[in-house]
Amino acid sequence: MTDFTIIRQFNFPTIIRFGAGAVRELPGHLLSNGLSRPLLVTDPMVAGLDFFLEIKRSLAAKAIAVEVFSDIHKNPVESDVLKGGDAYHKTHRDCIIGIGGGAAMDVARAIALRVHHHRDLFDYDDLIGGDQYVTEAVPYFITVPTTSGTGSEVGRSAIISEDDTHRKRILFSPKLMAKIVFADPLLTMDLPAFITAATGMDALTHNMEAYISKNFHPLAAGIGLEGISLISGSIVSAVNKPDLESRSRMMIASLMGAVAFQKGLGVVHSLAHPLSSLLDTHHGLANAVNLPYGMRFNAPGMDVEFKKIAQAMQLETTTGEAVIDRLFALNQEIGLPVKLRDIGVLEEHIDTLAGLALADFCHPNNPKRVSLEDFKQLYTEAL
Repeated sequence: MTDFTIIRQFNFPTIIRFGAGAVRELPGHLLSNGLSRPLLVTDPMVAGLDFFLEIKRSLAAKAIAVEVFSDIHKNPVESDVLKGGDAYHKTHRDCIIGIGGGAAMDVARAIALRVHHHRDLFDYDDLIGGDQYVTEAVPYFITVPTTSGTGSEVGRSAIISEDDTHRKRILFSPKLMAKIVFADPLLTMDLPAFITAATGMDALTHNMEAYISKNFHPLAAGIGLEGISLISGSIVSAVNKPDLESRSRMMIASLMGAVAFQKGLGVVHSLAHPLSSLLDTHHGLANAVNLPYGMRFNAPGMDVEFKKIAQAMQLETTTGEAVIDRLFALNQEIGLPVKLRDIGVLEEHIDTLAGLALADFCHPNNPKRVSLEDFKQLYTEAL
């Protein structure tokens, strides 16, 4: 059994300091790099939690002058980024530290882009070739994850929505990868059960969709399969009876999911994104509810892939049907709903949701083509 009280370093895809207490290395790392005026980017909830206040105290004790920016939405929008960029300049910061879950990481990374890039923010949208405009340096960027879900701490992109339409846009550049990640599972120990469950199912969705994505990337596929195994064996304990081992394994699997999904995502994310845009649904929760239905859509004709998933999940029956049954059961075991009606979706939402899903950027990587009628049918089944 791995001793997670030991802090270890591994470099993939950036430098990761992993283990209980890793965040205590943050002040020394800043000072050793000549940095003393960080902008801490987080969400309003995390900004008031004890561990965040302790991070601030540890920095202040080393004469590091902290500025906190936490004025962000749970599904981030452009104005969050613009306000954060203004805060960086007005308070004369010299680096950015993203602390939190996916929303905080996305905004922090987008602020890092914004500091020295002054075109309209969505000119940098990767889906329209915007990465060609990322030509300037970005501030020194550090990430400190406090959930085990998006894995954004090791990412190179930020998903930010338009304020008015809530259309999701992708800002991407290799320059936006964190210089170092302090992955401390102790920071997740006090998370509420719901957040642990929803973010954990987000990580499972990343690993599972990446594994079956139609794109060729055998390295990412292998990582995704191992991520499925770690989550399947840890998430119930992490939610219902958390300990350092289960929370550590979930954090590792979250990192793995974010690496794996460079292979691509799929229909589940395209079903989930419109729920966040239209109804402000938590992204992990949206993925959790849609995951069994999306996998049931994909399973026919993918016997080999689903057999491997079933084996990774340690199921006695290694079929696609067994995987799907386990996904429904898993949601129930960790207190999440299995129907869209239970998270506020109404029948009259389906046409709008289906149109948004068809326009989403994830499903073109799905192993099977997904039509507008398919999206309507999937939403109807899940309702």
